Amino acid sequence: MHPLQFAITSAVIMLFSLPSLAATEPKPATEFTKKANAAVLESLPFNDTEDFENAQRGFIAQPDTLTIKSADGKVVWDLEQYKAFISVDKAAPDTVNPSLWRNAQLVIQYGLFEVTPNIYQVRSYDLSNITFVKGDTGWIVFDPLISPETAKAALDLINQKLGERPVLGIIYSHSHIDHYGGATGLVTKADVEAGKVQILAPEHFTEHAVSENVIAGNAMGRRAVYMYGALLPRNATGGVNGGLGMTTSTGLAGLLLPTQEIKETGEVVSIDGVEMEFQMTPGTEAPAEMNTWFAKWNALWMAENTTNTMHNILTLRGAQVRDALKWSSFLNETIERWGDTVEVKFQSHHWPVWGNDNIVPYFKKQRDIYKFTHDQSVRLMNQGYNGEEISEMLKLPPELESNWPTRGYYGTLRHNSRAVYQRYMGWYNGNPSDLNNLPQEMVAKKYMEFMGGEAQVLEKAQASFDKGEYRWVAEVMKHAVFANQQNQAAKELLADAYEQLGYQAESGPWRSVYLQGAYELRNGVPSAGGTQTATPDTIRAMTPDMLFDYLAVRLIAEKAQGKSFTINIDFTDIDSHHSLTLENAVLNHSQKQVAKADVSLSLSMQTMNNIQLKQLSFDDAIANGDIKIAGDKVVFDSFLAMLDEFNFWFNIVTP
Repeated sequence: MHPLQFAITSAVIMLFSLPSLAATEPKPATEFTKKANAAVLESLPFNDTEDFENAQRGFIAQPDTLTIKSADGKVVWDLEQYKAFISVDKAAPDTVNPSLWRNAQLVIQYGLFEVTPNIYQVRSYDLSNITFVKGDTGWIVFDPLISPETAKAALDLINQKLGERPVLGIIYSHSHIDHYGGATGLVTKADVEAGKVQILAPEHFTEHAVSENVIAGNAMGRRAVYMYGALLPRNATGGVNGGLGMTTSTGLAGLLLPTQEIKETGEVVSIDGVEMEFQMTPGTEAPAEMNTWFAKWNALWMAENTTNTMHNILTLRGAQVRDALKWSSFLNETIERWGDTVEVKFQSHHWPVWGNDNIVPYFKKQRDIYKFTHDQSVRLMNQGYNGEEISEMLKLPPELESNWPTRGYYGTLRHNSRAVYQRYMGWYNGNPSDLNNLPQEMVAKKYMEFMGGEAQVLEKAQASFDKGEYRWVAEVMKHAVFANQQNQAAKELLADAYEQLGYQAESGPWRSVYLQGAYELRNGVPSAGGTQTATPDTIRAMTPDMLFDYLAVRLIAEKAQGKSFTINIDFTDIDSHHSLTLENAVLNHSQKQVAKADVSLSLSMQTMNNIQLKQLSFDDAIANGDIKIAGDKVVFDSFLAMLDEFNFWFNIVTP
């Protein structure tokens, strides 16, 4: 493969379970884990069944089984693997936190539901909900899931039950792939270009949808395997629930570009007789996001700004830290704009809330979970505490702690408080010892030496495990494994500790992270189970600037040292002209070309896309005339040889 034929990881990598790879069986819950989970049953209001009533309210229909396949027969969504062991009438197993089990019992409710007359949702056909608004003649669709196959299955269901209608409008609430990837299963690009379908999105949607995970996509994609438990079997000792939904679908996500961007709060647009007013909320759950008000029905679409969980201020797969203060302020604005009149609020995950008397208190607690996390984290930060200390100290007030919609099924108070600290203070906690501290593998060997050697450490750690001190065992045995990754006993004990922590976790992603870590310690780093290549639509939506930014982070500095050259590049089909300059082991790009470049290339953006999609090699493109080169071709060849290739399956729990 030519170096320029690179893969870019999409915003949410597509995952599937490979339980057949497991070589070591999971362990049962220990007595300490059983007691910890039993304590959850005593501490939370499990007798409150309102969420179960809301999750079933408006139910219209569901298929008896729900397994969705692609055109070539591959399963892209399989709810049956969860239905086999999760149901409303089953108590939580010892190996699952009862609160997370409750969330799974709610989220697994699937099928077609009426939110209010003219607004419908199909739920649990993917990680997110797909919403259908009835217009005069067709459907307006909000957030069409990840996969075209799941979106089409949802459209088929509603057309079968409520009468066939064409999709005339699509609204992307924000720039995450589970809110736009399935659009190509509903309408064609030709229909959009012909003006038959309008697609609305918040300002800068395309920029963020394409670029968020291009630069750091490989690392984010690998960590997403942990966050979503890619290789975990779906059972009581494996994957149970993702917090926001059961899991992610695995179809080939598309991207139909918006025909109109919404730029200001209060902007009103009508599609097929449906009037919608928008509230811009950039920098909350996504860098480009918006809520939608339907005045005719007193109905409020909240995108992903309020769900029935505490959300992430920093997602565990990695991303830029979100602004908890701004998030809370936009929710306050929502209350001020529509709090007096809203009668139903619904969103892209979970189930709706009905009744003004219920919605406004709900909004206030959603607002305050982010305001509390921000304000109290900053207060303690200003007292001199670091992120780890703050996460250990913070406790929610009872009115938020016992409130189901602010429980930590996706985000948690612990890692969100650290995110607030990180946003203000960065990685350095102020202690000189942490300014230039040793990396994991180097420090691990010193720890083992100072603590009396591996055998003694293992013996002491086993004693701590037997006392139920799993967090401490995880800390100590991490060093043992990084000091000697051949020490299988250390890896097994660390896996056992991770496993019990996973069984106790209320957060779906925390459970997945712990259990995926245990899986890899026992079975090694996998070589399959995730797709790291961006979809063709995403690649085609990349601008030249995005392409060159990505090439710059692939530059191997050691190979570029002492080299200096310039390259002019013309994209003939989009009349776009650029230059690349290499000096000081840094690649810069500009839209101003160099008068006397060392080498010049002329090609279409379509040719570049074909190379990225591995449909064409660079050498073949030169040979067949798709790329014309003037100047010193050796310079360009040497540049390509400086580009790094990223290994997706890099180690995480071992050196």
